[in-house]
Amino acid sequence: MDKRVDNIIIGFGKAGKTLANYLASKGEKTILIEKSPKMYGGTCINVGCIPSKFLATRADRRPFSNINNRDYYKKSVEDKKGLIAKLNKVNYDKVANNENVEVIDGLGSFVDDHTISIKTDKGDYQVYGERIFINTGARPFVPKVEGLEIKKRIHSSETLMDLEEFPETLAILGSGFIGLEFAATYAKFGTKVTIIDMGVKILPREDEDVAQEVFESYKSLGVDFIFNAALEKVDQDEETVKIKYSVNGQKQELTTEALLVATGRRANTEELNLEKAGVKVSERGFIEVNKHLQTNKDHIFAMGDINGGPQFTYVSLDDYRIVKSYLDGKGEYTRDDRQPIAFSAFLHPTFSKVGLSENDAIKAGYKVKIAKLPVTAIPKAKILGNQTGIYKAVVDADTDQILGVVLFGEESHEVINIVVLAMIMKQPYTVLANQIFTHPTMAEALNDLFGMIK
Repeated sequence: MDKRVDNIIIGFGKAGKTLANYLASKGEKTILIEKSPKMYGGTCINVGCIPSKFLATRADRRPFSNINNRDYYKKSVEDKKGLIAKLNKVNYDKVANNENVEVIDGLGSFVDDHTISIKTDKGDYQVYGERIFINTGARPFVPKVEGLEIKKRIHSSETLMDLEEFPETLAILGSGFIGLEFAATYAKFGTKVTIIDMGVKILPREDEDVAQEVFESYKSLGVDFIFNAALEKVDQDEETVKIKYSVNGQKQELTTEALLVATGRRANTEELNLEKAGVKVSERGFIEVNKHLQTNKDHIFAMGDINGGPQFTYVSLDDYRIVKSYLDGKGEYTRDDRQPIAFSAFLHPTFSKVGLSENDAIKAGYKVKIAKLPVTAIPKAKILGNQTGIYKAVVDADTDQILGVVLFGEESHEVINIVVLAMIMKQPYTVLANQIFTHPTMAEALNDLFGMIK
């Protein structure tokens, strides 16, 4: 055995890096292993939330620039790369400068339930850890279709954001939130975007009225949709991608400059050799954990996207809180205690949601009251120049508790947090109906939305 330490953390994500510093502050010797130096800080900082929202913001500002699409886009990508490089280094330094943490660039995999093999450019060696924490995240999923391979002009969400050459045309496989985010960004940059999906409509898990609002907003951007598409083959060369598919049995072909594969994400477990540690994995490929985020091996934990929970950086941070609570000897805060979790997708405009949809609430047996408010009724939306969208609230008719809210409108990623707080505090909807908000704001529309409920 080359080395023995108190803790081994595999993966430099939000939970892993935060936990490393915490354990080190207690004087515990900790090794943090990261496969790629480009991923210090995790998915969000390097290839997820931060770069995608940076580009989305630059795309929103496109109308205020007088330079051509090609140059504006290239400068936006260059600036994005500069920002991410700085954030990557800041995250590395925060951990590496701790005397009790050793950051190792290499591939970590299990030898047994306490031993990790580390493959580095300088050679391979093994380390023994009293406790092991897995934080390896998830990666883009690429369906098995002839010719569909991430290279040249076929991109994942991660590689597309590094593309400096402006694509005049872009096809996107998948109409989920990731696909829709990129569709809005690139359409605003001036790209002609076509979304191809095997389903019959976008956002099938959302209420029909909400999904239709989203669909219409994308049509207004000039985005085309191809539904019921069965992908058969993809050919690419140095200049174009040819997508061969069929709709209702009729063969079709689309030629585009670039193709984005936005068909979901899968857990990064393949290279961990979990079977050697005896760690169980679910049918979906995620590591199984209990309420304390322990695997079936009490000393091995799984945090972040790898454990099958919501794939958001703020959930990964909450995973850290759960593990910290357990390690402190109390374990008072668990997965079961988690607050309602909101999410925001930066569509056109931002789509934010917490809790149950109307359909899901009814299926769950609730008697519900519904309120809907068009964003055209909100003065601040007029000021912002985008009146697209809808606010929708679902309330328990028996208790007046808020069951769920969708805010499809500008600045909804900020407003949704007000709703979450009311839900956490178990306040009736009337609190928001009667709250005195500042004016003019998007938040004040909560008065009107919940005021519709009687």
